[in-house]
Amino acid sequence: MPEESASAGPAVPAHGRHIPPASLARLTVYLRVLGTMLTEGVERVSSEELAEAAGVNSPKLRKDLSYLGSYGTRGVGYDVPYLSGQISAALGLTLDWRVAIIGAGHLGRALAGYPGFGSRGFEVVALFDADPLAVGQEVGWLRISEVQSLEAVLEKTRANMAVLAVPAEAAQEMCTRLVNAGITSILSFAPVVLQAPPEVQIRKVDMATELQILAYHAQRAQVSAIATDAQARLMR
Repeated sequence: MPEESASAGPAVPAHGRHIPPASLARLTVYLRVLGTMLTEGVERVSSEELAEAAGVNSPKLRKDLSYLGSYGTRGVGYDVPYLSGQISAALGLTLDWRVAIIGAGHLGRALAGYPGFGSRGFEVVALFDADPLAVGQEVGWLRISEVQSLEAVLEKTRANMAVLAVPAEAAQEMCTRLVNAGITSILSFAPVVLQAPPEVQIRKVDMATELQILAYHAQRAQVSAIATDAQARLMR
């Protein structure tokens, strides 16, 4: 899961109540599950069914949804389209999010071509790179712009969110330029801590860290399996 920068606080839904980061992360899971249910024609779902599909327990789900208000009916469950809309609104997905991707390497191109952004409220409007050989190439319907024209293209496309897919040594400079151009929401894949004003929201995706966490849990599972097997052998 992406790490949250020190400047990023809990979300605030329309009614003004803060949503803790852990609940916020689970709301995105509920929204994905509800989206699947919508495509399958499901109109109502119980808290138990939604919780099971999302991989949490019912009390935790009801607690998370309580930050949005009370949308369930005892004995009837949740209206799937309505709850999906309320979560989308709380997450800000009903707004117009126009994304600029800085870095047109393998990662940047993959992100630019990802079809799931559009269905979740994000439109990729610009793609930049510093390599003259890459500038002018097309990725889907996007044409790669030179990074020297960053500010002008951001203004022209009305981008209000950015993704940094650049090497560590270039990340801070690009971050500073983005902030100076008025971008206050940045997702960074660069393996470096970025400095920005408190009002700027930065989310950092560190794939190496996530793999290390997976390795830790895998090791614990293996140790537990070995211990269980050894105990079973002793009891024979």
